[in-house]
Amino acid sequence: MKRLGRYRPGAAVAGVPLGLALLGPLLAGEPPARAASFTLGGGHWLGTDFVGRDVLDQVLLGGRSVALVALGATALAYLVALPLGLISALTHRSWLEELLMRPLDVLLAVPSLLMILLVAAAFPPGAAGLALLVAFVSVPDAARIVRAAAAEAASRPAVEALRMQGETWWRIAVGYVGRSILRTLAADAGIRLTGVLYLVATAAFLGIGVAPDATDWAVMVDRNRTGLLVQPWAVVVPALLIVALTMGSNLLVDAAMENRTPPGKGRSS
Repeated sequence: MKRLGRYRPGAAVAGVPLGLALLGPLLAGEPPARAASFTLGGGHWLGTDFVGRDVLDQVLLGGRSVALVALGATALAYLVALPLGLISALTHRSWLEELLMRPLDVLLAVPSLLMILLVAAAFPPGAAGLALLVAFVSVPDAARIVRAAAAEAASRPAVEALRMQGETWWRIAVGYVGRSILRTLAADAGIRLTGVLYLVATAAFLGIGVAPDATDWAVMVDRNRTGLLVQPWAVVVPALLIVALTMGSNLLVDAAMENRTPPGKGRSS
């Protein structure tokens, strides 16, 4: 129960935006009739937005495009970065390491948002395309983190002992090195999700991957900012939900890694 208690703050903070993203469309029901722009009251609990739509209804419907795209992009980035980083750290062939990592260095030199803008200008993406694009620009950073953490673990005598015993590459890479870098990966995953959320929200803010009037939390922040002083809830509520998703995810990662003992340490023989 004490261990589960560590997850409560993160679950409480991230649970609200995630719950709204997953269950919001089921709770929304029929959209209320439109009213005047940027008004409070009149049956609209959070007021109306820039075109007179009910803000609460937009909040319930606008989370999936942000949360699911961000989570999907983060997972896709690690799906590519993990094998690239592990292979580069464990190989004894310098040409293979150069072949895997040097193209990523070239991509790393281009700002992520600029890359998204350039690709989106030529091939306008949808939600799935935006997730792939954000994952693509996130791979170089993630792969270098994996390689740096794995290189230290791969240089330990335990890895040489496993090789001399004839253990498979998979057993060494995943069973030992992968477990050894778990804390680093978990910390990076929390930061990575924050960066991905920023890119997804910024792309939506700029109209990439979503329509200018789409029901999306990031689009709500952009389109309603002109009425911030008149009707702040149309901006404040979606912005707080994006922030809560970021903070809650990091708190959950911190709780998961708290007091974990790296393999081979802190154990009596």
